[in-house]
Amino acid sequence: MKILAVESSCDESSVAFLDGRNGFTFEETISQANLHSPYGGVVPELAANGHMESIPQLIGLWRKSCRHRPDAVAVTVGPGLVGCLAMGFAAARSLSILLGCNFFAVNHLHGHGLSPFMAPWLRGETLESYLPHIGLLASGGNSIIFRILEDWSIEVLCQTVDDAAGEALDKGAKLLGLPYPGGVEIERLSEGGNPSAFHFPVAFAANEMQLSFSGVKTSLLYALRPMEEEEIERKKADLCASYQAAVIGALSKKTALGLERFRAKSVGISGGVSQNLLLRKEFAKLARHYGLPLLAAEKRHCGDNGAMIAFAASFSQFRMGNPGEIFPKLPMGTPSNSRKQSP
Repeated sequence: MKILAVESSCDESSVAFLDGRNGFTFEETISQANLHSPYGGVVPELAANGHMESIPQLIGLWRKSCRHRPDAVAVTVGPGLVGCLAMGFAAARSLSILLGCNFFAVNHLHGHGLSPFMAPWLRGETLESYLPHIGLLASGGNSIIFRILEDWSIEVLCQTVDDAAGEALDKGAKLLGLPYPGGVEIERLSEGGNPSAFHFPVAFAANEMQLSFSGVKTSLLYALRPMEEEEIERKKADLCASYQAAVIGALSKKTALGLERFRAKSVGISGGVSQNLLLRKEFAKLARHYGLPLLAAEKRHCGDNGAMIAFAASFSQFRMGNPGEIFPKLPMGTPSNSRKQSP
């Protein structure tokens, strides 16, 4: 099946085209990081306006580079910023009507969760050999440890009760006076720091399947309060390394607890935070310790991207028997009155 997908859940506009026989023949993403950097975080109104400009550009690039007509158009329908989702939905729905093809709604987290399977699928591997699978989805808005069972059903094992890991890294960076996106800056400065120089506690006991990152952010605030600016600058590398180690350590330890309690044939990481090299190293150690293959989303597919939305739409239809179709196939230009509930 040929699927054109649009992703616009936050501050990245992305369009991808998946040809079921030839893989991804088009992938382009436009980031808004420079637009939001002066504000220290994503401004929803600016992000929505950015999508209004970027999505038509990306669609135009796809039309120039790809000769194939899609069988379906897929779009992210949440979770995400409402205005941003609306921009992508309007564009994708309009295209599906114009082209007279099916229209699929995809859950953003479902796309991230399946993204580690994209590389082995493109290599022609039998994906069922990796099931049951335990995965970590870590991003700016979500921190979830989940299990994919043999029938491809998804079970959440635990998730953050407050801040997500990516949010904690970005907020910690802001406390340290680092520019947005802060998580990247913390990782960069951590390379020259000592991860044991400071102790930043993370909530919940070692045997509890829960995640929380608001406390580690508060502990950083308290550590910085008695310091002069000159001292903070001198110790910034150690602060970053210790803070990053606390966040990454929590993610690794809770995933290990899941592997102790539940049978698995593979372990995976996805989401924007999974680009972090320390997290990838920790999960490589985890996989070796338990004798499991590590499925890590490729770095270009860790952030918000249209490719994972196209893959999830195609994957759901053929393996999970639930394509997420919320509008039927229409004659060109005919409006729909159908409103099926999206999954």
